[in-house]
Amino acid sequence: MQISKHSVVSIHYTLRNDAGEELDSSVGGQPLNYIQGMGNLISGLEEALEGRQAGEKLNVTVPAEKAYGEREDQLVQQVPLTAFGGVENIEPGMRFHAETDHGPHVVVVLEVDDEHVVVDGNHPLAGETLHFEVEITEVREASQDELSHGHVHGPGCDH
Repeated sequence: MQISKHSVVSIHYTLRNDAGEELDSSVGGQPLNYIQGMGNLISGLEEALEGRQAGEKLNVTVPAEKAYGEREDQLVQQVPLTAFGGVENIEPGMRFHAETDHGPHVVVVLEVDDEHVVVDGNHPLAGETLHFEVEITEVREASQDELSHGHVHGPGCDH
């Protein structure tokens, strides 16, 4: 079966940056399972997998605009320390959920002083070209329940 809209796909992958550093991998663990066409993967990887089938291995380079987008300077902001509602010991690298006009958004703390916190709302991989080594391990039709819930059902799923 070929990968097409609404098929369940299982892949093993290794993700590297332009410098060749490994950023993430499923090799040696559980494969990543997703439903094609449901926005569960970055668009560039999903496009590269369309029409492929189980057993195929491929290398995919995904430019930033088809991954996590370009970095946006306006997403780096200084906010008052009081906006953190009494959270003690705020340190660079910490992540928080911020309420925005477009819903909740994850921000990363860059700097902290006595009155302000500088946060970055960009995805950590924004602006990066991503390199994937992918092995497609399984392709099957999605069940109606999976389609209605928008994700793959399997071990550990409570639906």
